Amino acid sequence: MRHQAQLAREAVITVLDFETTGAVRGWPVEPWQVGMVRLRQGRVMPDEQQEYLLHVALDRPFNPRAPGRHARLRPELAQAPDLPALWPELVPWLAAGPLAAHQIGTERSVLERAAPLHRLGPWLDTLRLTRRIYPQLRSGALENVVADLGLQARLDALCPGRAPHDALYDAVACALLLEHFLALPGWEQVTIRALVELA
Repeated sequence: MRHQAQLAREAVITVLDFETTGAVRGWPVEPWQVGMVRLRQGRVMPDEQQEYLLHVALDRPFNPRAPGRHARLRPELAQAPDLPALWPELVPWLAAGPLAAHQIGTERSVLERAAPLHRLGPWLDTLRLTRRIYPQLRSGALENVVADLGLQARLDALCPGRAPHDALYDAVACALLLEHFLALPGWEQVTIRALVELA
């Protein structure tokens, strides 16, 4: 598959996160926010990030346990574009190379529903990588891994005023985690294929 033989430290990787409505009986799960940031040469690029609010109708219920600040944003979400309308702006981010997320199931399924004819990826899952590399950590939850690996101060500096379950904050957190992995001793020759297989 394309890109897989490339060295991970040399790849341009888009890290993304979707926040969603959560599961509600009788309604499909819908995204309400997407955040994206790029890694180049194994480093997070603070100047290469993007976020969008996504359309959710005012009468569409959210799962009561769905995290994030969606309740305060309902009027803005009702006026926001939907994912198909944003697709031309998203393609340069999503179709150019490897994609990464923390627990890729949500991100991959949202994109597969929105663009079923596009073959995106390969996908790197930082949750699976965390469990393989640091099995001793107390939790695989993104915010806990960031804290346990000493990445919190840098994350807060890159995303001032943000918090977990904000899509851009979580995308940057995931990107910092991937940057941490790629800087580990002995990872100079690790390929994208190896990361896909390791996860």
